[in-house]
Amino acid sequence: MSESSKLPPFDPADPLGLDELLEPEDLGIRDTVRAWAADRVLPHVAEWYEKGELPEIRELARELGELGALGMSLDGYGCAGASAVQYGLACLELEAADSGIRSLVSVQGSLAMYAVHRFGSEAQKRQWLPRMAAGEVIGCFGLTEPDHGSDPASMRTYAKRDGTDWILNGRKMWITNGSVAGVAVVWAQTDDGIRGFVVPTDSAGFSAPEIKHKWSLRASVTSELVLDDVRLPADAVLPEGAGLRGPLSCLSHARYGIVWGAMGAARSCFEAAVDYAKSREQFGRPIGGFQLTQAKLADMAVELHKGILLAHHLGRRMDAGRLRPEQVSFGKLNNVREAIEICRTARTILGANGISLEYPVMRHATNLESVLTYEGTVEMHQLVLGKALTGLDAFR
Repeated sequence: MSESSKLPPFDPADPLGLDELLEPEDLGIRDTVRAWAADRVLPHVAEWYEKGELPEIRELARELGELGALGMSLDGYGCAGASAVQYGLACLELEAADSGIRSLVSVQGSLAMYAVHRFGSEAQKRQWLPRMAAGEVIGCFGLTEPDHGSDPASMRTYAKRDGTDWILNGRKMWITNGSVAGVAVVWAQTDDGIRGFVVPTDSAGFSAPEIKHKWSLRASVTSELVLDDVRLPADAVLPEGAGLRGPLSCLSHARYGIVWGAMGAARSCFEAAVDYAKSREQFGRPIGGFQLTQAKLADMAVELHKGILLAHHLGRRMDAGRLRPEQVSFGKLNNVREAIEICRTARTILGANGISLEYPVMRHATNLESVLTYEGTVEMHQLVLGKALTGLDAFR
């Protein structure tokens, strides 16, 4: 028997054999999330995107809670306690459906819930986390401001003492889930530095007007947060969340999910391109039989599966407690950039059909333009890595 006959067959969907890195439980979680997205998101998402709305967000949140996808990698308080790799696989499958759905889950679990879980009091955890894990309460995360995105240390939102209470004033911008949230984690300047606050959205003076006219992440709720003399009790502050380390650690956790999610969008576009190339005929044969098309598909496959392998590696490091923020920047910088390039190449293979919502390519490409800059722009992640490589701080 020849050596080649002993080898497993080549799988075009898994050319590197990466599924061999996964345990049966990992595969089960991945397949469950994939099946849910195929049933609940894919039949409707093009219409949601075209209309610029996510009309079923509350129902979707509850269903995602039933799947255990909200606060998935957190322990206790109704959370699933899944591994980082399992959470990453869920993010990949959700973003293969649409970036807006993965953003709903990321903001809920990796930002709002993570902040309460890591920095909150026991009372705050018991009050909010079980209902958020179940999807009964949607959360949002208020850090970015109209004039301060990459430089959160300069935020203008301010919380001042009034007796034992806190009074919050300020604006937050580009906040996913904002207008449907029941609770907001809001970061503000205080006389003692930056602090995080748990803000029920029915508080007097709090409003969250939805942002319209987006051409990216259209199947997602994006809002401004307006805080006009919002009065909060003393126990609204996150007791362990002092300084910028609080919001930045939340962002690092969310960026990890993006490392996986971007590859989901890329996979969707790659699969659409392969299917189209095998069925679309020009000059008497499928375009997938031409050298230039095959070269494109080969390059797309290389970058897609390199990105998934990178995500796996970072997930294993996170599960081992060894994942550094610089390594998350490495993953986000590489995978989102490559995902956009895969989407753009897929568009060329589909030709004019690539701009139609009958196919997922243009929807993913425009969504990834937002993913490219939120939770850290390309330039900021380049500077994070540049500082780590040289020891020199070029931020200022």
